[in-house]
Amino acid sequence: MTRTTPPRPLDVEKLYPGLAVHRGTTTRLHPRPGTPRVSESSVAGPLLWPVDEPWPMCTEPHGRGRGRRPADIRRARRILDDAWARDPSSGPTDEERELLTELRREHHVAGIADTDPLPMLGVAQLYRRDIPDLRPGPDDRDLLQVFWCPFDRHGRTGYGMSVRLLWRRSWEVTEVLDTPPQPEVVGFEGYVAEPCVLHPEQVVTYPFAGTLPEELCARIDGAEDALEEAAEAEYEATGEEPADEPAYQYDLSIPPGWRAGGFASWHVTDPARMDCASCATPMELLLTVASSEWDGGSGSWIPVEERDLPRNLRSPTPTEVTVSRWGQLNIFACPADPGHPHRWSLQ
Repeated sequence: MTRTTPPRPLDVEKLYPGLAVHRGTTTRLHPRPGTPRVSESSVAGPLLWPVDEPWPMCTEPHGRGRGRRPADIRRARRILDDAWARDPSSGPTDEERELLTELRREHHVAGIADTDPLPMLGVAQLYRRDIPDLRPGPDDRDLLQVFWCPFDRHGRTGYGMSVRLLWRRSWEVTEVLDTPPQPEVVGFEGYVAEPCVLHPEQVVTYPFAGTLPEELCARIDGAEDALEEAAEAEYEATGEEPADEPAYQYDLSIPPGWRAGGFASWHVTDPARMDCASCATPMELLLTVASSEWDGGSGSWIPVEERDLPRNLRSPTPTEVTVSRWGQLNIFACPADPGHPHRWSLQ
């Protein structure tokens, strides 16, 4: 089923003259629960992985022997989905609640050391033929595969993600691995993605305001400050909450959700330079992995096909992925050489 982004509530280029030269495109992936095939782009679907190639493993030292079973996590989600679809007012039955308590229990894996190879989770695979804004891979490779460790204990702080990306030539894979290795337990259920088919849609996008030329950024900030002051004055005069005005950051520039290409959002931190560690070239956004497909405000990015569905039949979190407390993982690639190591940031 096609997913169509509604027209923006305002003509942003008319509202802010000079913005048009910064226009770009991004491809919203619109992942939705389904049964993807190995030959298709997907989130958490079967990967085109050669039977004779070692599966990605995490060998960084951290605890990996206590957590929840992936199958239990997915079963608990099915129970909740069925309960809310059946009766949005009451949710799970008492019997289902007891089962959910059991499924949420942590388990211990005996005899596993902190450095034993731990299978990484296949998060997504993207064929360039399906995704208009997916950047080229190195040496004509056409398939991007994304993995991460199911534990959140990496890096200097001991609380960071471990993300791995691999590019391959899809036509070179002749025999596919049917049953990839899986971790017995995971440290965080938000890293266990639900299988989703994709509905790619290319849309217009504009840079994060803080990365625009100073004069243009100041005009955007000034206009929105003026709207906020007017709303406060209206509230003081009438006592009624004014309607939310479309905001550049949340309604007019960068769409939420999983997407390829376009501009990174820096809504949690100030914009940071993302230069290639190999050649110092400024990097460009490759992929955004998001916790939510739309925010809880105006919902102006909800696809046309889903706007009128009952709330219990449409979900802003179809992949069930949770990326940090803020909700976005931005992965960057080097435009000078796609084979150079990727970088990423959490927003």
